[in-house]
Amino acid sequence: MRTEPPPTTTTDGGRPAERARAAADETLEDYTLRFAPRSYRRWTPMVVATTALGGIAYMADFSIGAGIGLTHGTGNALAAILLAAVVIFVTGFPLAYYGARYNIDLDLITRGSGFGYYGSVLTSVIFASFTFIFFALEGSIMAQGLKLGLGLPLWLGYLVSTLMVIPLVVYGMKALSKLQVWTTPVWLLLMVGPLVYLVASDPGTVDRFLSYGGSDDGGGGMSTGQVLLGAGVCLSLIAQIGEQIDYLRFMPPKTAANRRAWWTAVVMAGPGWVVLGALKQAIGVFLAVYVLAAAGPTAATEPIRQFTGAFDAMMPSWLVVPLAVALVVISQIKINVTNAYSGSLAWTNSFTRVTRHYPGRMVFVLVNLAFALILMEADMFSFLNSILGFYSNCAIAWIVTVATDIMVNKYLLKLSPQAPEFRRGMLHPVNPVGLVSFVAASGLSIAMYFHALGDTLQPYSPVAAALIAFVLTPLTAALTGGRYYLRRTTDGIDAPHLDADGNPSAATYECHVCRQEFERPDLAACLTHDAVVCSLCLSTDKVGDHVLPAASVGG
Repeated sequence: MRTEPPPTTTTDGGRPAERARAAADETLEDYTLRFAPRSYRRWTPMVVATTALGGIAYMADFSIGAGIGLTHGTGNALAAILLAAVVIFVTGFPLAYYGARYNIDLDLITRGSGFGYYGSVLTSVIFASFTFIFFALEGSIMAQGLKLGLGLPLWLGYLVSTLMVIPLVVYGMKALSKLQVWTTPVWLLLMVGPLVYLVASDPGTVDRFLSYGGSDDGGGGMSTGQVLLGAGVCLSLIAQIGEQIDYLRFMPPKTAANRRAWWTAVVMAGPGWVVLGALKQAIGVFLAVYVLAAAGPTAATEPIRQFTGAFDAMMPSWLVVPLAVALVVISQIKINVTNAYSGSLAWTNSFTRVTRHYPGRMVFVLVNLAFALILMEADMFSFLNSILGFYSNCAIAWIVTVATDIMVNKYLLKLSPQAPEFRRGMLHPVNPVGLVSFVAASGLSIAMYFHALGDTLQPYSPVAAALIAFVLTPLTAALTGGRYYLRRTTDGIDAPHLDADGNPSAATYECHVCRQEFERPDLAACLTHDAVVCSLCLSTDKVGDHVLPAASVGG
């Protein structure tokens, strides 16, 4: 196969091919927008898992749990947390498996799982929104800590919490893996220590926690409506699986030798993140009830108040605030480098596909941080549950649609191609399977959330989002016969896509546009030259010189 391009080869709408090479060079630190090759994936399964789990060290869980518990009571809150955790685990499992097995992020998975090449731009924006909403939440929590510990005004704390992550997020997976591995033990000790001490030294705290009735429950009883309202807030975290996959895509190939470690890492750091998340939410309820009398209902939802109250019971007063502030700062750094990193990937991915121009990931690191800073300055913490309850409807509709396509359409009905596809030219621009399911599920559930269908149905909006997406995804695939998944069934390269173990092939070829070497899954044959083109150069090809035409089986 000839791979040398003619001297006049151009890309990006007639711009010199050197622009494509510059874009390719910039993406190779962490394989932004593309398949993560085997040559880069040198970490063990446990290192990848530890890095991925380090990203869920956020304090928002404590606030979310506290808000639900203080409103609906401990019993309703714990039931809501458990229900949401089960849904998140079940839907997250197939997505985590696909990301780790085929080494692609959630947007690339979404493209081939019902949405199409351009259709998944919509879900990328939703995921990017998730990252800056939770960045703002974590930044607000850190600002509260800096105000208590150092006396910084909140507006300045918001700015500090935003700017401090920029140097850390520039370098991608290599830097993030070191940060997460080294800070996780300290974070765990500071988080778990106070809880263990309170339970051991004062068992009455457990009784007060379990008997707390909340402000809205009218007597401490269980209520289906309140459980579902609480679960809706918790389910706003369902999109967290996207951030887990941003790390899991760097898993090594699954072989007979590492099979057990590979599966353990995928389950633990994929859907398993929600186990720790649910525990933190329950701890948030416990700590909020513990500090409620001293702090009041508003401050009791603030993690810095929760942990200063807990630390105060077990150590000298001069050490309380510094330790609480240290816990908050470590947690904020650990999660917000992930939020900034994943958000920049999502924005860059969407922008590159729509404009066919790669602006550089750092541009969208700054864009994401700007959105987060605006939310913080607007005091989003004060109306947290309303934001999360609304957002959860969109997130649930998206994640359930993709998970259903993988579990049902790919493996049961065989209507969706089992091997994931993400390259331009191989996919239809839009696939109605995902878009119809997502728009119908999110649209109706949002209408329910805003009482458009009556007050009685309002708590059921997250249930509606999940059920509609689950039913419509296979129904639409059956009605369309699965014909909108693939635009082509062959990519023009006469070499297997997978190796003997079912892992993406490690065979390398040179892209004739950017002149970089890439592994087999990231390439397709060129329309106009006897050569191959990488996925990013296909994405930035404005005039379609390199994109293969539509073709039927065998085309």
